[in-house]
Amino acid sequence: MLMWSLALILATAATTFVLHRKLTHGRGPEPDTIFWDLFAGLTVIGPAVVVPSVESPPAGLVMVALAGTTAAGTLVAARKVDRVRATEPRRRAGFAHDAADHERLLMQWRSYELDPARSIDYPAMTDVRVSETAALAKALREAERCKVTAGTDYRAAVERLAQALGEAERAAGVPTATL
Repeated sequence: MLMWSLALILATAATTFVLHRKLTHGRGPEPDTIFWDLFAGLTVIGPAVVVPSVESPPAGLVMVALAGTTAAGTLVAARKVDRVRATEPRRRAGFAHDAADHERLLMQWRSYELDPARSIDYPAMTDVRVSETAALAKALREAERCKVTAGTDYRAAVERLAQALGEAERAAGVPTATL
């Protein structure tokens, strides 16, 4: 019974955690991966409930209660961690100003991606084979990572993004008036 309880707790916690992450932090629920994650968890959870139930029906009820309690506890803990992670980067001094600068730079870069006329006029701005544009892509990723990660220098990342965007625009031949 102890072995089945341990297997049930671990499988329920892992399955709940993985499904919570995919449904809340993924790029939208993908039915196939969600199905297979749930299926994999149930291949352990099912026998961990059924086998003790065959031996003793009250043991089956205990196992179902244990699985429910584990799932609920895992969800509560995961949500608490999500809340802490969501608020921590915004506690940094100057975060709102840096985030506004970051958003302005993103809007400027998006104009090359989303405006067909600008995309045709300045194709180098979307071609990562151009070294300046590749550096811009790296700076974009770094700024996004620093925005949500505590202990990073978000302000410096936004400054590097501004510099990389300027260099990419110069290399693409964007006139200074449109910068």
